[in-house]
Amino acid sequence: MTFIDARDVSADPTSATRLADDGLEYRVVDVADATRATAFQRAVSRGFLGAEPTAEAVEHGRAPFEARRNVGVYEAGAAAEALPVATTNSWVTPLTVPGGAEIGMWAISVVTVAATHRRRGIARALLEGELRAAAEAGVPMAGLTVSEATIYGRYGFGPAVPVTRLAIDTRRAGWSGPSPDGRVEFVAKEELAADLGTVHERVRRTRPGQIPGWTGRWQGFAGLSPSDADRDRVRGVRYLDQAGELRGALAYTLSEKDGTFRFGMHIRMLVAETSDALAALWRFALQHDLVDEVDAGLRALDDPLPWLVADPRGVTKTEHDHGWLRILDVPAALVARRYAAPLDLVIRVSDPLGFAAGDWRLRVDGTGAATAERATGAEPDVLLGVADLSSLYLGGVRAATLHAAGRIGADAATVDALDRAFASYPVPSLDIWY
Repeated sequence: MTFIDARDVSADPTSATRLADDGLEYRVVDVADATRATAFQRAVSRGFLGAEPTAEAVEHGRAPFEARRNVGVYEAGAAAEALPVATTNSWVTPLTVPGGAEIGMWAISVVTVAATHRRRGIARALLEGELRAAAEAGVPMAGLTVSEATIYGRYGFGPAVPVTRLAIDTRRAGWSGPSPDGRVEFVAKEELAADLGTVHERVRRTRPGQIPGWTGRWQGFAGLSPSDADRDRVRGVRYLDQAGELRGALAYTLSEKDGTFRFGMHIRMLVAETSDALAALWRFALQHDLVDEVDAGLRALDDPLPWLVADPRGVTKTEHDHGWLRILDVPAALVARRYAAPLDLVIRVSDPLGFAAGDWRLRVDGTGAATAERATGAEPDVLLGVADLSSLYLGGVRAATLHAAGRIGADAATVDALDRAFASYPVPSLDIWY
């Protein structure tokens, strides 16, 4: 499937006008200009409270910015070397949906506003500008991962991909899982980065919610980024099956616990193509010499680890939101995925920004294929906001949960039908930040 290049989409004129009235300039940044590109990257680092990047770190991190549409907000008349007071960037990426198909998603990242420019409507201009640009370009979905969960609902985003953090007391948990054939071997950082990317690209199409990674992401996990304070402590292993084929990779760091010569392991990334690979890499982590604690974030809710240990109470699971979605084109989004049960109803979607608003007839046949079109003259069976429809979309959030919270208007039978149809197997997950 071919997707548009977001870099070809111009700055949103509505946001540009709104910010110009406040003496601010909103524009797509020319990152081919090294001075402007460096200033933009420095502003991003400042916005996320990071250290001032070195020239080496700026150069290392340049590639992802060059591949994306970068938008900055500047004081009027700012020099080329001036840091923008706000940033965001975007690109169009495939999002895996239930059934294994992909839909184009306008991925939004590096949303920052300088502490000196709060409460001036800049974040609103940035986010609404991104959504208008995406909709104008015909992209049916927008998505992001967030550092603050209270901001994005007002723009129609809903938490759609929950994940879990696993904390393991290795002495209590033990191991009762299999000991797969094949082998686990240490790899150099450059190989580790390549292996993480290779396996991730193979498996991302098998689970809803996943998007492709990029070279800089894998290099970051592997400890190759100059801005990574822990880069010298990163180690990595890979799992090769009996035929010698790469099936999994693991990047991790170790830290000593208060001079005890006992260690904690932090898993930066674990990707596995097969159940044998997953078991072998978990076994390596939990049976590592001198390691009493292992923690791993961004794991799928159905990760089998608690069933691989002798005492599952040695595994603590903490669920939290991670991937947020925002439907822009209701028919295109609903038709793209497959469903787990037949359905025929009218959904009334409210959307203050107007993109998804309306009454929509969703019909799902016995094969899980859907049609969706505007409904006229029919009373709606379901009332909900675009953020809640976006949360339901991948099957990671139940309609019954949202109904109990007063966020869906429907009778009990309709809520049950929604849950049956929108259920996803496997559950959605997303194992990277973007």
